[in-house]
Amino acid sequence: MTNPALEQTIDKILNQTEEGILSNIKSALNDSYQTLDDAVPRLEQEYDKILADGKKEADKIEKQIIGSSDLEARNKQLMALEQSVDRVFSQALDQIAETDRSGNYSDLIKSLLDESTKILGTSEVVVFTNSKDRDAVQSALPNYPGSELSPKTIDCLGGVRIQSKDGTMTFDNTIDARIERLKPLIRKEIAAKFGVTN
Repeated sequence: MTNPALEQTIDKILNQTEEGILSNIKSALNDSYQTLDDAVPRLEQEYDKILADGKKEADKIEKQIIGSSDLEARNKQLMALEQSVDRVFSQALDQIAETDRSGNYSDLIKSLLDESTKILGTSEVVVFTNSKDRDAVQSALPNYPGSELSPKTIDCLGGVRIQSKDGTMTFDNTIDARIERLKPLIRKEIAAKFGVTN
């Protein structure tokens, strides 16, 4: 047996409870929407920052890779150039070793002796040369009073090495020494012509 007043009271309580619960849910839902709306700009900023940081890192890695590739390519160019220059020098040295020691060669010996005695500031020198150049040097020495040809020969392609008679000064004006002095300049000039820089 039901009591209509009791049922009415229960219905009323249930309706009020339901309205309260629905109101609370609606309020919580509105709060959640507001929280989400408030969070969107912050999330967008974070997203933009992550993208910007990622782009910076990618650019940095790209530059490193490009720089490394450029350096590797440049090193390969330098190595190829160095090998070519060494090959040319080697061929030139072979040709010089086989050069005829007459005619213009005597003029070369005289100019080497002139330069050497000027650098040392005296013609009172002992002149060293290889066995192939002994005759050319011997015939040039009368132009340099006080000079003498050493009985010892030196190992070189040609030219002269002179020493003051007191032994305090020496100047190497052999073809080998001259080539060694010129090599860096020649390499630099060749590198510049081919657009390869050290």
